[in-house]
Amino acid sequence: MTNDLADTTDGLAFVLYRSAARDGLGKDDLQAILASARERNGQHGITGCLHHEDGLFFQWLEGPAEKIDLVMAMIRKDGRHDQLTVLDDGALNQRRFRDWHMRFSDRNQKSLMDWLAQSDASTVNPGEYTRGIVAFLQALAI
Repeated sequence: MTNDLADTTDGLAFVLYRSAARDGLGKDDLQAILASARERNGQHGITGCLHHEDGLFFQWLEGPAEKIDLVMAMIRKDGRHDQLTVLDDGALNQRRFRDWHMRFSDRNQKSLMDWLAQSDASTVNPGEYTRGIVAFLQALAI
């Protein structure tokens, strides 16, 4: 299958979600999640970033809207996490993680929780909170 990663507004969409990792999720589980996500995302023209910290996943996915819906349905069924909450979604003008089928980060690289606590994004305003998470994920890719 050919990957069309061109930046286009024709059907390009994103979703940002948070979920809770199941108890006992280990390093091998994370590696398995990443391997399958990278393969699946490559097949569907999806790029993004996954951050795992303190038992939580934060993930940004971007790509063709119909493929995002398909992948989100798979993610919702994955027993390695629960309490999935979509923080933001919608149309996207251009990709933010163009070169990453699935970038991964965790507390060892940089702490999202510490970053949020030190920024204005830690306010109760949901829009600022989600923009803060996206800004953090993007800063990791630099």
